[in-house]
Amino acid sequence: MSCPICQKRKAGRFCPAKAEKICAVCCGTEREVSIDCPADCAYLLSAQRYEERHPRTLPANAALLDVRLSSDMVHRQPQLLSAMAFTIAKFCAAQPATTDPDVLAALQALAESYKTLIAGIVYEQPPVPALQHELYDSLAAFFTEAKQQPEQASIGSIKDGDIFQLLVFLFRMGILRTSGRSRSRRFIEFLRGQFPGAQELKREESRIIVP
Repeated sequence: MSCPICQKRKAGRFCPAKAEKICAVCCGTEREVSIDCPADCAYLLSAQRYEERHPRTLPANAALLDVRLSSDMVHRQPQLLSAMAFTIAKFCAAQPATTDPDVLAALQALAESYKTLIAGIVYEQPPVPALQHELYDSLAAFFTEAKQQPEQASIGSIKDGDIFQLLVFLFRMGILRTSGRSRSRRFIEFLRGQFPGAQELKREESRIIVP
């Protein structure tokens, strides 16, 4: 039986996303590109283990690369970082179609907004795609609430500069954690691993493990 994707090679691997066998080449080239792979696919997990042994680096043309991060920001605001990451994980659990590129786009756009804000300019340009815009709004709403009720959020006093730095930090972490493919959810799965309660959409105290 030939592969249903290329129609050329022999189908030898069962693809859970397509519920049929495909060839090894199409599995490798179309994984998280045209194939929406489930997180528990054995071939996806094997590829991720390989990628972990060959870490990604920030590309030279990455956005916000000129931003210098404070060396102690993560340690000064661990609760805020945890709450930001949990907000993303919870959103992605509620919107399973969200991909790593969606998360990265929302983080970048919000970081750009805060960059202009701390420069004294109020200017926002949320991403256009619906999921990216919704995540942008969700994070923006979280920051507004946290700044208005810091004691209730168990975060304490926060500044716009702190938020900007942590947005850039998460954005860079996402670039390093994702596979780089258009339907990758590797970064999202990493965040879910730190915040298992997000799967049930229940708020609970969690801690992000910073690599």
